[in-house]
Amino acid sequence: MIKMILTDLDHTLLKTDGTISERTLETLKKCREKGCILVIATARYWIGAERYIELLTPDYEITTDGTLIHSGNECIYSCCFTAEETNGIVKALLEAAPDTEITVAQGKTVYWNSRHIAESEKLHKAVYCEYDKPLKEGGNKIVAELASEDMARSIAESFGCKLQCYRGENWYGFLPKGAGKTAAIRTLAEKCGIALHEIAAFGDDRNDMEMLEMCGTGVAVSNAVGEVLDIADEVTGSNDEDGVAVWLEGELLG
Repeated sequence: MIKMILTDLDHTLLKTDGTISERTLETLKKCREKGCILVIATARYWIGAERYIELLTPDYEITTDGTLIHSGNECIYSCCFTAEETNGIVKALLEAAPDTEITVAQGKTVYWNSRHIAESEKLHKAVYCEYDKPLKEGGNKIVAELASEDMARSIAESFGCKLQCYRGENWYGFLPKGAGKTAAIRTLAEKCGIALHEIAAFGDDRNDMEMLEMCGTGVAVSNAVGEVLDIADEVTGSNDEDGVAVWLEGELLG
């Protein structure tokens, strides 16, 4: 029996144009009326997911690549670097790519050295920071635009942290060792008294693979990358075909 629904946002629950269909919203509402807990699990920073959180009103939000869990205004889980580690990684990134843009998340606050913050769809609420002075607190996640994955991996290895790569992007995420969606899911499942086999998870990208493998039912949307399609327990329709809603209608509401 499925007691918790875990879903990624981009390319999974969201259509390619960034919207959520009325069919999906209605299906999720009916699942919650049946007692299912709704959780979003996204790589997005909290401020980048905020408008979807307001629309979906999930029971819990796993954001920032699994380093944060919020329920309403309450932060119930946070995994972060020390201030020393954060400043060291930022310094290494700037030395490797002096003109790179870097974001650092500290809870719901995101620092960014971009001159185009106001124009950003996801991060228009970010705080401008040139990183000319050390940050006083550690970050949950650090992201930078780099020329290659090899460059990113070298920096991650030198600091012993986890590297996250994103679909079709040259942006790379640096997370504390042991952090990620799976660590957050285990924490949340324990808090809610739900076994992992009672969770259905939906995703599309490589950073969703561990999540799909650890949960009782891992469902890939048909537009997922090949690695995700290979390990998924089931495959549903694409994000533009309301794949998440289609699966839930058949398995939970049918």
